[in-house]
Amino acid sequence: MALRLDFECVEINQRFAVVVFGPGDPDSQRLLCRDQFRVPGGRFPFARDLRAETFPMKKLTEDRHSVLVSSIPVLTEIITFQEVFQPRNPFQFHRGEVFYRNMAKIYPFRSLRYAPDKVPIDKVVTQPYDKISKEMQERYYAAHPNNIVRIILGKSDPSDSLDQNVYTRAAAYLKEWRASGILQQLPEASLFVYFQRFNVPDENELRVRKGFVALGELEDYANKVVFPHERTLTGPKKDRLELLRHTRTQFEQIFMLYEDPEQRIDHTLEEIARRTPDIRLKDEYGVEHSMWMVTDHERIRFIQAQMENKKLIIADGHHRYETALAYRDEMRGEKGSDRLPMTFFNTSSPGLTILPTHRVLANVPGFEPSAFLNRAGEFFYRTESSKAERITVGVFLNDRMSFLQLRSSVDLRSLMPDLSEKQRTLDVVILHRLLLEKCLGITEEAVKKETYITYVRGREAAISAVRAGTAQIAFLLNPTRLEQLRDIAFEGNVMPQKSTDFYPKVLSGLTMYAME
Repeated sequence: MALRLDFECVEINQRFAVVVFGPGDPDSQRLLCRDQFRVPGGRFPFARDLRAETFPMKKLTEDRHSVLVSSIPVLTEIITFQEVFQPRNPFQFHRGEVFYRNMAKIYPFRSLRYAPDKVPIDKVVTQPYDKISKEMQERYYAAHPNNIVRIILGKSDPSDSLDQNVYTRAAAYLKEWRASGILQQLPEASLFVYFQRFNVPDENELRVRKGFVALGELEDYANKVVFPHERTLTGPKKDRLELLRHTRTQFEQIFMLYEDPEQRIDHTLEEIARRTPDIRLKDEYGVEHSMWMVTDHERIRFIQAQMENKKLIIADGHHRYETALAYRDEMRGEKGSDRLPMTFFNTSSPGLTILPTHRVLANVPGFEPSAFLNRAGEFFYRTESSKAERITVGVFLNDRMSFLQLRSSVDLRSLMPDLSEKQRTLDVVILHRLLLEKCLGITEEAVKKETYITYVRGREAAISAVRAGTAQIAFLLNPTRLEQLRDIAFEGNVMPQKSTDFYPKVLSGLTMYAME
């Protein structure tokens, strides 16, 4: 019986496509794609680089089977299989719904980690590299000679050269610590359950955030498996790429979000967490971090299967993720460079917390409070209380707290034609586009360079800066909601700088991924 090709039952993207067939017997039949299809090269310049491979057919439903066709390099546009593949056999084309979606692929790994009998774990781990201030760097250096800060954010020296610098020293530390047994590679590939127990800053509420650590397969954004929500800068990526080239090791995890409303994975994590953790420590913010190693193949397979249909959003670690993509391309995906350690958290988990990031301004030329308020009056009305149903920005000025609420008459579409409707309704977008740019004349470039702006986590810290005279004005924001982040990421757009502050951070140095 001849196969019938459902050419529209296809998911085409930059890495692969899936063709759905019916009827057929997957147990007695394998489809050799290179024999079944030929690719016309005239209309499609990438066709000469298309590679079709042999895969067993997979039964989807009765009389429906599928086969994977991988394509290299990137397909540059979405087109139908009827256009791309001209069948040699007399297949009958048939319309149908799409059965297949891109998959998030995760893997256990033999983690490189600190030997618990040689170093106290709480003295050698740190916050993520981009959250480490100069004062924190000094403190971490003093905490222990094997603190991971020496590798992820080492001190520079005036005598540094091409042959001797922070990256060569990082590689030397790594080699020395591995040789001496300070860092040891686990004998068996594992996943890691990771719980964080914390009090929400400025609130008296105890929460537990539950996640797990695994290797995630790197995906180009256009594949629509991994979604960013922030733009990145060239400088940090160049820095991280040099560190990766010198060490061939990932010392930190990307903070990833996935959706699992039924919390199937969370229930499994909770079962595992009933035993004593392999690692438990408190960080400098009082957050308790607990980690359990998982080697049970059945549980690993269950989590892998549950993740297969998930889309992933980068919560923290955009620069490191894009650095890993660049390194993968340099290495052509060899020696494990196509994978990256990630910590995965469910968006439906009650412990997931986003804090607001307030803006404090100083040294703004010509700043005059009354003139600012007059200009702001074009877009906002000033009130002593905020209303949850209105876009509102808190303002602390002249030792007084007040709120600027957006006027209903303001046409955001005409003011921000370059943004989507979901982007235009973000408090932080309203602040940057209307208050900073239009009322204070602070350009997007000045915001990127942080010329006049300082980002502050705590409400009281922002207010205190104004009261102390070190700042001219403080803008207080509501935290971004998870559904706002999700919607903007999935529509392919991004948010302004410092729009989200996921708390607490994922510690660096708990698990590491050595590619050799």
